[in-house]
Amino acid sequence: MQRDITAGVSARTRALLGRTLCWDNHACMPLRPGDISFLPQLERVRAAGIDVVSLNICFDAVDPRQAFAVLATFRNWIEEHSDRYALANSVLEIEEAKAQGRLAVVFDIEGGNAVAEHVGLVEIFYRLGVRWMLLAFNKNNKLGGGCMDEDRGLTDYGRRIIRAMEHVGMVLCCTHVGYRTACEAMEYARNPVIFSHSNSSAVYPHVRNIPDDLMVACARRGGVVNINGVGMFLGKDARGRPDNSTETLVQHIDHAVCLVGPQHVGLGLDFVFDLSELEEYVRKDPGKFPAEVREPGRYTQVEPERFPIIAEALMQRGYSEADVQGIMGHNNLRIARQVWK
Repeated sequence: MQRDITAGVSARTRALLGRTLCWDNHACMPLRPGDISFLPQLERVRAAGIDVVSLNICFDAVDPRQAFAVLATFRNWIEEHSDRYALANSVLEIEEAKAQGRLAVVFDIEGGNAVAEHVGLVEIFYRLGVRWMLLAFNKNNKLGGGCMDEDRGLTDYGRRIIRAMEHVGMVLCCTHVGYRTACEAMEYARNPVIFSHSNSSAVYPHVRNIPDDLMVACARRGGVVNINGVGMFLGKDARGRPDNSTETLVQHIDHAVCLVGPQHVGLGLDFVFDLSELEEYVRKDPGKFPAEVREPGRYTQVEPERFPIIAEALMQRGYSEADVQGIMGHNNLRIARQVWK
């Protein structure tokens, strides 16, 4: 039976969310060209009151040549279901979709392998709806270092890619990126830089989480740190299992807010709709993933239905309505206004 997403959510919070543009900055549908079997689950996202979702179309552990076929699959299905969903190319189109009760969909790329062949691919991806891209996915590539590798820093080609991203209006992301590369990328970039789905290593030490100084550097650039809902990056529960509780996720939000201010914090739940596909990726190339992902049954998540519950938890902690609106989506909206073209 589907959870009642309004259970435990006050009338005040429901009213606030009704006038908030809620934004989940990262979600993962299966990357199988032509396979639309999971796309109807976007209704879960829309029904949860989320107004914008960013879907991954490629990451460095898969063949980048499939990216355009995946994009074609996603875009075609969304267009065929335009009564509920909208391909959004601008902030205006996002706002129009919300007014119509439709879920606005944009796309993202996790790692620079997708653009390794030619800088011009950045513009093509942007024209097809890709609105942010991170430089490397855990391991080093042609652009820079990953967080699970010996990070040698941002490369000259990585700098060319950043310039191309700024030229077209694509947002630069440093999630999954190595510490040195992230520092150098934020120093080099002229636009705000985001962490699309990263948690605090001060709250819970993990190779995929980021230290306070990276959060501060991101905020100084005007960026947003989006907290993810993956249990193994949030912490451990009393039994030592990955903790995907709302309370623990909000602890990460609290830490980031205390450190950099509520205007620099958002949400990118990183919800994987088909865990069997993730397990297959890990089986084929385990070195590209953290050790815990390789253990069966250890991958727990915060599902999109919890968006209203997260907002309620923030309200209960005394956050102002404006700050809750920022965290639930308006901070990412601000980035879109500043960077997209």
